[in-house]
Amino acid sequence: MVFVASLFYSNFEQMETNNRITINPFICHGKPTIRGMRWPVEVVLDLLASGMSFDEIIHDHPELEKADLVAALEFARKTVSGSALSSIA
Repeated sequence: MVFVASLFYSNFEQMETNNRITINPFICHGKPTIRGMRWPVEVVLDLLASGMSFDEIIHDHPELEKADLVAALEFARKTVSGSALSSIA
C-alpha cells in the first residue's frame, strides 16, 4: 500500500485505529492488522468481498468479532477517501 513508508517511526510502538486496527512493523510486515493478531485487514476485506456474511466469518473464525469487521471496513473507507494518514492511524 502507498502509506507503508510512513509507518517506520522511531520508537516502533503500535499505531492504533479505533483500538481495533493496529500497525506494527514486527507483525505481518507492518500491514494493518486486526487487534495485533496475525489477521491483516486485507484478508478480512477479501473474505467480505467474496460474499461471506459477518456471521459466516465469525462462525469460521471465532477470534474475530463483529466490531473487527466493521473496523476493517472503516479503515478501508478512510484509506481510499483521501484522508491524511494521521487521521487514520
